[in-house]
Amino acid sequence: MNGPVRMISEGQQNYSFSRRAMLLGGIQASLGLVLAGRMTWLSVYENDKYKLLSESNRVNLTLTPPRRGWIVDRRGVPIANNRTDFRVDIIPDRLENKGQVLGALKQILRLTAEDIARIEDDLKGAAGFQPVQVAENLDWERYAAVSVRLPELPGVAPTRGFARNYPAGAAVGHLIGYVGTASAEQFKETKDPLLLTPGFKLGKDGLEKMLEGSLRGTPGAKRSEVTARGKLVRELETRPDTPGKTARLTIDAGLQEYTARRLGNESGSVTVFDLTNGDILAMVSMPCYDPNAFSDGISRTEWKMLSDDDHLPLMNKTLQGLYPPGSTFKPATALAILGAGIDPKRVVYCNGGYTLGNRRFGCLGRHGPMTMHTAIARSCNTYFYTLGREIGIDPIAAAARKLGFGAEFDLPLPSQRYGTVPDTAWKMRRFKQEWTQADTLNASIGQGYVLVSPFQLAVATARIASSRALLPSLIIDKPKPPLRLEFPEEHLAIVRAGMDEVVNGAGTAGASRLQLDGIRMGGKTGTAQVRRIMDSNRGQGGEWKYRDHGLFICFAPVDNPRYAASVVIEHGMGGARAAAPVAKDVLTWLFDRQKAMDTLAVLEAGWGGDIRTRMAAKEAAFRTAQGLPPRAERAPVPVPNPVASPTPAAPPVAAPAATGAPAPAPSATPPPAPAASATPAAETPQ
Repeated sequence: MNGPVRMISEGQQNYSFSRRAMLLGGIQASLGLVLAGRMTWLSVYENDKYKLLSESNRVNLTLTPPRRGWIVDRRGVPIANNRTDFRVDIIPDRLENKGQVLGALKQILRLTAEDIARIEDDLKGAAGFQPVQVAENLDWERYAAVSVRLPELPGVAPTRGFARNYPAGAAVGHLIGYVGTASAEQFKETKDPLLLTPGFKLGKDGLEKMLEGSLRGTPGAKRSEVTARGKLVRELETRPDTPGKTARLTIDAGLQEYTARRLGNESGSVTVFDLTNGDILAMVSMPCYDPNAFSDGISRTEWKMLSDDDHLPLMNKTLQGLYPPGSTFKPATALAILGAGIDPKRVVYCNGGYTLGNRRFGCLGRHGPMTMHTAIARSCNTYFYTLGREIGIDPIAAAARKLGFGAEFDLPLPSQRYGTVPDTAWKMRRFKQEWTQADTLNASIGQGYVLVSPFQLAVATARIASSRALLPSLIIDKPKPPLRLEFPEEHLAIVRAGMDEVVNGAGTAGASRLQLDGIRMGGKTGTAQVRRIMDSNRGQGGEWKYRDHGLFICFAPVDNPRYAASVVIEHGMGGARAAAPVAKDVLTWLFDRQKAMDTLAVLEAGWGGDIRTRMAAKEAAFRTAQGLPPRAERAPVPVPNPVASPTPAAPPVAAPAATGAPAPAPSATPPPAPAASATPAAETPQ
């Protein structure tokens, strides 16, 4: 039997409907409030954000690479400037019939298959408005050929930009460095869109790298209206770039180039100081790469040629090369001897060497009775062996450090190397061994563990000549006041007198005395072994890489020193033979430029031409040896546009007369060469 049936009244139905209606109405009202609130938030509080996003979808900003600031010498002569750069780009959105256009460009611009493949890859990944580089550094003929055929090359955009130019080429390579395109790692680190802009290049080495912040400048910009798909609608306004700041160096551009040329085919370094303020007048390391080739994009063949060269053209020997100083270290030893209270007139008899136990340390010859003056002049090892052993290594090391050996200097250049100024504590730290008297004998003549850079040699010479602890300066607006040199003036005068005798008396460099009336050069020759003497050549012949290094330090004029220099010739077999003649001509240029240039003209005629000519011949020979065709000649470098490039911050001052010394700056802007063995070795000819 079924149970009773419950009847639902009309009132109950109305009540249930009203409750559901209220619930749904509440939900709808809540949703409405949420939507209204969200719309209010978006339209009022985030209006600027979405307006900016909308504008960025409509307008595209394309950066224009800024012109780099010039690098000029002490008189405003450009060392690195900008030249007009002819380039061709493709605007993908305007490109029609890609195959036909690329085929025409390949023929006009003489593009390789590798170039075409690179362009096609770039086109696939580029936005419609973003330029894709086809070629840069074009000569006028190819640029003009593209320009006149633009009606049949839709999408092609020939433009004039700016490229870095180094008038002196390889003469300034290691000093100035070069520019190049940013690497993927650099972009990931900074996320700067300028690094991806076609035509933009940044400093990669030398001063170009270290002064990047001030040389770069501020990019310009071009605004373009585009559709949501990136299609170009119209060009809007543009903002010009702001050129970078000009860097003014202490370098004398004429001296820098002359010195590089004077080194000829040698592998070596020359550094020249102005003793009035510590300014670096020249800092040359040769052979060197041409920074113009690196900035334009060096080929694999050129890179291989440079990498395989045993003269190490990629290495800045001035700051990164380390060499035993040989007898150029003896002035430091002499100051230590004088500081120990030993009379400079004390006589040491040289019988051809020095005996320590059962070992013989050789000298250059049998010099007989030697005082400090004659020992410096004739480079007598026996004298320095005897007194060096008497005072010990620690005073010698202390004197060397006061002169600047073993130090790193505040310069806007990368990768300085300290070298080694050994003492008793150093050997214990390095080898866990006690210092020996044999070590002292070796160090007293600049052999054994002692290693210095050519730059340190120049600093030490500048301090001896000036009697001041000069601090080297490379940027002219950052003067560095000299410090007091912690040696008595009478001691420095004794050493300078001995160095005067080296060149102008019965010394080791008499053949290199200056041929100038009333001007004498003081100096010290040195020869440094690169390995232990193991054959009859004794470092004075045989295979080039086993020959001794030749070193020379100098200053002039002797009676009132104004300039100091160091010269290091790798495997030159002797300071008097290889280094001193270079120093003689470099200092001659400072006092009589025409005489120095006349000498250089004769030398270059025998070497096969100037630096550019010899480098071109060397590359041609290398390509022939590799079975490669001759390289197409580079387009002539256009004369820099004075309007397009920023002008130097300070106008050039008048150049001195041909026979005068260079004027100082205006007062308002006051892998290394093999080291010698630590074992004792006989000194070779100076």
